[in-house]
Amino acid sequence: MPRTIWSGAISFGLVTVPINVVGATEDHSIRFHQFHTTDMGRVRYRKICELEDREVSPEEIGKGYELTKTQVIPITDEDLRNLPLPTAKAIEIDAFVPLASIDPIRIGEGYYLQPAGKVAAKPYKLLARALGRSSKVAVAKYAWSGRERLGLLRVKDDVLVLHAMRWPDEIRSPKELLPPPVDVSDEEIEGALALMETMARDDLEGEEFQDRYTEAMARIIEAKREEKPLPEAPEPAAPAQVLDLMAALSESVRKAKASRGEDVGTAEVRRLPKPEKTTAARRGRAEKQPDARPTGRKASTKETSGGKGSAKEASAKEASARKASGKEASAKRTTARRTTSRRPRSA
Repeated sequence: MPRTIWSGAISFGLVTVPINVVGATEDHSIRFHQFHTTDMGRVRYRKICELEDREVSPEEIGKGYELTKTQVIPITDEDLRNLPLPTAKAIEIDAFVPLASIDPIRIGEGYYLQPAGKVAAKPYKLLARALGRSSKVAVAKYAWSGRERLGLLRVKDDVLVLHAMRWPDEIRSPKELLPPPVDVSDEEIEGALALMETMARDDLEGEEFQDRYTEAMARIIEAKREEKPLPEAPEPAAPAQVLDLMAALSESVRKAKASRGEDVGTAEVRRLPKPEKTTAARRGRAEKQPDARPTGRKASTKETSGGKGSAKEASAKEASARKASGKEASAKRTTARRTTSRRPRSA
């Protein structure tokens, strides 16, 4: 049974639920001590009083706030328990919000809330059922370890869970970490979505989600204990230089399907039609190409370089040319008749 970390009550409105806070997670990491390498003697940290120059026991150590180098204000555990703060002895619920409205980066470690005795059973169950039916989570404030914190209450298997939350000003802005501007095509996004689909799962159970670091460390410790050769480390795969992103996505989809025993014949990522060029690009391409319009078709007003005014001017010039050509032909016919009439008649 995990030990109780804190005892108090959940308070929302006029309802109070006495609870005990216990750890919801376990740490299975392998711990190390520090040793003197020449004789393997244990190296320890000792707490020495600077004024008396001697080691002090835990019973002699207390907390204090240093105002100056010569003035320290002592703070006792009793002072911390009697803080003039409502959240010092209660987890006060301030609001109920959808879980999706909370950025996961603000959610920290979790704790189980255990009902403290029979008197807490009914209000505890009431809050758990109401939270489960509303599909919302509760946002609360509480004071532990010398500071007031923000918390999130939710339900897991009919048990209330409290997650520590970070205050808004504790979250750094990621704007300065943004990558330089790049273009990502629709077909590349479709390729990434196809890869995500092949890697989709309904749970996080299986060998892929086991702590392999701790297992590897246990093998090294066992080999050293039995004075056997250490297990060989696998050669890390050299990072491949991605030249064709679509080819890399297609190959990733193929490997993901093969690892699941699926048919890899359809693993190629479908390429979408390339996006149409911009209007400026199409206009520039049209100006470079020769005019392929049939000569018999009249050019529209938009196809002329000068718009409506230029079209009227061109029509006027064509009419003048036709008129001048008609006058020239009429003059030639008149000259020909006069020449014929001047010729001597034959006898």
